[in-house]
Amino acid sequence: MAQTTSDPPWLSLPAEISASLRPVVHDMVEAIIEGIPRDVPVYAMPMEGRFGQGVRQGVTVALNRFLDLPGTRLPALSDDGKWVYESLGRGEVRSGRSLESLLAAYRYGARVTFRAISRLVDVSQMPPDVLLALGESIFAYIDEISAASAQGYAQEQSERAGEQLRLRSELLEMILRGDSSDGGVARLAASVGWTLPEVVVVALVPSPHVDGLRAALGPDGLVAERGTDVVVVFPFVNRAPRHRDLERALRGRRAIVGPARPWQQASESLHLATAADAHGLGPSPDDPHRDTVPVWVDEHLAELVVRAEPLATADLARTRLAPLDDLRPAVRERLTETLFAWLRHQGQRAPIAEELFVHQQTVGYRVAQLKDLFGDVLDDPQARFELELVLRAGHR
Repeated sequence: MAQTTSDPPWLSLPAEISASLRPVVHDMVEAIIEGIPRDVPVYAMPMEGRFGQGVRQGVTVALNRFLDLPGTRLPALSDDGKWVYESLGRGEVRSGRSLESLLAAYRYGARVTFRAISRLVDVSQMPPDVLLALGESIFAYIDEISAASAQGYAQEQSERAGEQLRLRSELLEMILRGDSSDGGVARLAASVGWTLPEVVVVALVPSPHVDGLRAALGPDGLVAERGTDVVVVFPFVNRAPRHRDLERALRGRRAIVGPARPWQQASESLHLATAADAHGLGPSPDDPHRDTVPVWVDEHLAELVVRAEPLATADLARTRLAPLDDLRPAVRERLTETLFAWLRHQGQRAPIAEELFVHQQTVGYRVAQLKDLFGDVLDDPQARFELELVLRAGHR
């Protein structure tokens, strides 16, 4: 009878093959178990204990199931058999081995099985199509076993990765709580392979900018979701190289990085990052690079201080910037920009001109205008301090 494309290849095999092999299944199991350590060096260990039991069970189930197939449309694996090979795949992950070693062992078992069939069954008397079906059957059967183990391997990896992520998130939360009384942080850090540093920074990354963040940070970064944001705890013992590493990982994202703290005070770093985000620290909203460059809070502490009391700062701004009130908007913008640079550079024309992209003579002309407007106020250290405060707070 012609075989349809949906029929398994073992449908064409005569049942006599199974009858010839069943009496020697035990010998075939022993031959396969004896040869696997030679053919697959990673298994060069005594076939004892749970490992040996697992291998013996897998080989025995595989051979007995294969002998059930000739002349039938049965699936390659029963539900119990599939569970056995998924479990073997999971075991490879737990043992730290690659899946390829297990698949190589399956291929070795297929060769032993084919040689046994050739020795016990007169294959020379088989029609060519039956002989072809025999080879196809063994290959198809091994493919099904391999696929089941691959599925188990992948599931175990996925579950372990998920558990690792959960434990790393739990570690981050413990660090932010400053939970150090009973050594739980150190134990959990060791269990996930994270070296507990003396100093960390905490970064806040809004959700639209978190894709690929874990990969960019690498194993050093602890990452956890908090509402619509993601929080990162990053080691910061060696500040210069760590600053470069984190800057590189966060580039292209909107991120606020809190100041460095001992890990027991990591919550302070998060608090300052959250405050800086709430007060809009960093580039202005119309800056095209606003969402691509991380903001380091310790470079903006003065702005954070003055923005913490916006009403008081606004009152101070109205008082200190009053001499500019009658100017046209464009002139006022130029002069406040120059005043801010003049205050920060302590009146040095060269750096002011470089920052503003103007000639030093232009700086001199603008400063003269400012002195005419403000008078003796610019000679008062307290007034200069207050002017710089309100300008840093964004008032113009």
